[in-house]
Amino acid sequence: MSSSLMPTPRLDQGSPETMRQNIRKYFTETWEIYEELFEVLDCDEAYFAKADPLRHPLIFYLGHTATFFINKMVLAKVISERVNPLLESIFAVGVDEMSWDDLSDKNYEWPTVAEAWEYRKQARAVVEQAIDEIPLNMPIQWNDPFWVIIMGIEHERIHLETSSVLMRQLPLEMVRSVERFPLCENSGDAPANEMLVVEEGVVVQGLPDNHSFYGWDNEYGHLKSEVSAFKATRYLVSNDEFEGFVKAGGYQTEKYWTEEGWAWKIYSKAEFPTFWVKTGEKSYKLRCLAEEIDMPKDWPAEVNYLEAKAFCSWKAETTGQPVRLPTEAEWYRILESSTLDGKEHWTGHKANINLAQGASSCPVNENKQGDFFDVVGNVWQWTETPISGFPGFKVHPLYDDFSTPTFDTRHNILKGGSWISAGNEANPFSRYAFRRHFFQHAGFRYIESEAEVTISDDIYETDELVGQYCEFHFGQEYYGVPNFPKATAEICGELMKGRSFKRALDLGCATGRSTFELARFFDHVTGIDFSARFIRVGHDMQNKGRIKYAIPSEGQLVSYHEKNLEEFGLVGTENKVEFWQGDAHNLKPQFDNYDLVLACNLVDRLYSPAKFLEHIAGRINKGGLLVLMSPYTWLEEFTPLENWLGGRKVDGENRTTLDGFHRELEPEFRLLGEPRDVPFVIRETARKFQHTLSQMTVWEKLK
Repeated sequence: MSSSLMPTPRLDQGSPETMRQNIRKYFTETWEIYEELFEVLDCDEAYFAKADPLRHPLIFYLGHTATFFINKMVLAKVISERVNPLLESIFAVGVDEMSWDDLSDKNYEWPTVAEAWEYRKQARAVVEQAIDEIPLNMPIQWNDPFWVIIMGIEHERIHLETSSVLMRQLPLEMVRSVERFPLCENSGDAPANEMLVVEEGVVVQGLPDNHSFYGWDNEYGHLKSEVSAFKATRYLVSNDEFEGFVKAGGYQTEKYWTEEGWAWKIYSKAEFPTFWVKTGEKSYKLRCLAEEIDMPKDWPAEVNYLEAKAFCSWKAETTGQPVRLPTEAEWYRILESSTLDGKEHWTGHKANINLAQGASSCPVNENKQGDFFDVVGNVWQWTETPISGFPGFKVHPLYDDFSTPTFDTRHNILKGGSWISAGNEANPFSRYAFRRHFFQHAGFRYIESEAEVTISDDIYETDELVGQYCEFHFGQEYYGVPNFPKATAEICGELMKGRSFKRALDLGCATGRSTFELARFFDHVTGIDFSARFIRVGHDMQNKGRIKYAIPSEGQLVSYHEKNLEEFGLVGTENKVEFWQGDAHNLKPQFDNYDLVLACNLVDRLYSPAKFLEHIAGRINKGGLLVLMSPYTWLEEFTPLENWLGGRKVDGENRTTLDGFHRELEPEFRLLGEPRDVPFVIRETARKFQHTLSQMTVWEKLK
């Protein structure tokens, strides 16, 4: 039988040396169990097969978790050198099907399996050295260097689970059973489900800033909800109970499905859950991690949200009761009605979680928790609640794309964890969300409630910094200063006369106005920004033709704004642009062969601007232009003093940033004309503005 994994450690107890040892142990166990999971793959071909068309092949995930450590440690200035820049660009981003994720194999030259394993070996040594050497002060809080180490460990535990889901979707001939991941051997007749009353109550969610355990950004804040009484099923919905929906023609009956759900059903041609394998007219097997077994009727049905929602609609029709999925707050009321304490982690409780009971689901009537079963564990449970931040939410500066890209009303929260959920996932306060058509080890329980659930699919961007940049790019002009992204693009258009207008790169594109403006002149424009929060705005403008955002007026008061491409005369440019998340220091190989690269207000915010200039030079065609714009506000917060290109004394002499540009770019580039200042105004509140001059220098590629 599989044994439990070490739980996520408390970060506020013990001596620094004891904590260092605990984190080293936590890292080692996590790293090794993740690598043991890949022993399920029986051949090299399995690493490159697309188990799911909306996910990368598993070779990506083998390298991704190691790359995550390196990328975040570089960002946190824990280390200064990369292990393998090429692999760290390939393995950096591409986990959820966001538009800035690149899931096209034509853009990747994947390393060999041996090369990926060797990279993991090298990365592990770097992480272990950091754990042994970087300063550790107690308690560990989210601005401490060690927080990024815990972040990497928890991130790998997430992918322990998501990678196991992909392995379940590979052909059987590509996988094998391994001793470390045994299946549950218990199964029998499914119990008849029944409804239990859950009394009304108040639910308080959100972690304080000084919480004892590691948390992801969306778990902090404070939300108080009053929940009306409802009834909930004693058990998770079993395969046997869900089969009633299948036999009743549920997958062929459009009225049971939401519009989104029916569109997915038609696209996927689904006739039953994805992990069911049809073996006869009315018989099925169940695909587990590496084998197919006779259908365990009493194990939980594993489905996506859309299937669970359709089941509830069918159940409501057949019972005449208001059946639906629980909200996140209602799930907490079920938790509070169980025997689980709900305060820290669930290790030690009777629950199929954290690999404590094997590497599969188990019967829905095996783990009793109060009057309910499987409030925690077995499979994740879908809720009606799309994820968003609690009041007081703020992004972590080292991982601003963990949560905010999912705040789009299209990612629904799952609660309770599955048999392989470990670390932060196995905590009651954990908040994970997936697209409604995605598959995890996820099922559901349903409730009966008269309380309506209203979900808006038309939301305003309320992230304060993102809203500020939306206004900067798409809002009104202030104090007679022309719109900066538009003015910059127009200057670039003038500079390019007589040159090729095929491809342009807008690097540090923020919310994307300059990307669209450049598309007036160029055949194709790529907008790249490090922040997924910014990229999402450009993506929404491209795909919806409009954005909605809020900006501060004074104090807690905000004003709401809506902008669209038509009002800027940019309709048509959306077909010529693309937006990607990326690191200017280490772009993916396919970002190449540009006639113009615009790096706007970027160089003085880079860790190593000299390396950036060296890196970007090779991506510009001969005769192409590199346009650098910056107010030269060098700060050690972003760039170590020794890496400043200018604004400091070197050997007793003043060195300006322009001097630094000449040193780094010549003789491969030559300066065209004289530098010019381009003004811009950023609105902070109704009565506070930043007025800045960004100096533009234009460099022609000679070689």
